[in-house]
Amino acid sequence: MKECGYSEINTRGTSPMESPHKKKKTVAKRKWEVFPGRNKFYCNGRIMMARQTGVFYLTLILILVTSGLFFAFDCPYLAVKITPAIPVIGGILVFFVMGTLLRTSFSDPGVLPRATPDEAADLERQIDVANGSTSGGYRPPPRTKEVVINGQTVKLKYCFTCKIFRPPRASHCSLCDNCVERFDHHCPWVGNCVGKRNYRFFYMFILSLSFLTVFIFAFVITHVILRSQQSGFLNALKDSPASVLEAVVCFFSVWSIVGLSGFHTYLISSNQTTNEDIKGSWSSKRGKENYNPYSYGNIFMNCCAALCGPMNPSLIDRRGIVQADMAQSVTPSNGLTMYGSTQSQSNMVQETPVILDQN
Repeated sequence: MKECGYSEINTRGTSPMESPHKKKKTVAKRKWEVFPGRNKFYCNGRIMMARQTGVFYLTLILILVTSGLFFAFDCPYLAVKITPAIPVIGGILVFFVMGTLLRTSFSDPGVLPRATPDEAADLERQIDVANGSTSGGYRPPPRTKEVVINGQTVKLKYCFTCKIFRPPRASHCSLCDNCVERFDHHCPWVGNCVGKRNYRFFYMFILSLSFLTVFIFAFVITHVILRSQQSGFLNALKDSPASVLEAVVCFFSVWSIVGLSGFHTYLISSNQTTNEDIKGSWSSKRGKENYNPYSYGNIFMNCCAALCGPMNPSLIDRRGIVQADMAQSVTPSNGLTMYGSTQSQSNMVQETPVILDQN
């Protein structure tokens, strides 16, 4: 008769998580957690900002401190001597300034999604077919496409980081490492890029900030003058020392803020971006036939297009769930995406111009 051996099972050190029959739970990741650009996200991806936000906090401090001193030291006197409407109007301006600032800073400016490895490889194959193979040691010029917009030829540049042909008016921000649709500029004062989806809020921010700065400066001077008529200039400064600080901050800020508002008013009226104006993309110096194809021909239509047009949805879906087959090879340190041997291929693309009608 064979002897049956029994192995002792130790159940003291086991736990339900260690059971071989139970699978470990995997927490689904959101797309903002693996986002390849240089951005910071808060509130589970609802808030999107640039990585460098130090100057943005300085903007908040300057606005809140200056406004707070104005309401604490100037408004009580002005409300009695002139009209109670002064603190009411000041409060409305501060509320509007803070609302447009946060809307500009916390939103997606119009980031274009990067190509997946499969999409990038397919695009590279199309480029190879169109241009033929190249020798290993030859480095061709950057790849471009040509499209025609309202009779004007516009070149679309290939982004080697995002692996896409950038749409018209898009550009790659070197600080955020993203291609942004209708890229205007990167503004450290708001801690974000300014592009297609937040430009109108940026313009309303600087315009309302101009009104607020002029408003505070004018009534601070009025406050000091009224007190000086009663007790002298030096006594007026002693009674309200905060007014001096407010006047100094507003005096040195108003010139740059009002000038910036005027500059962007000009850009809106001509339907240009800061990037296009600095580069002189539509300057007559480049040729007599060079003109801005995005202009509607009059100031009213250009302003309506920039400020009253429909708000486009975000293209990056930063709060979406990451799918297993959508994983990309990303280097977080510099934001560069490598796709094997396709990185070394760079042939010039010459395609038939495509007619795009802006209207």
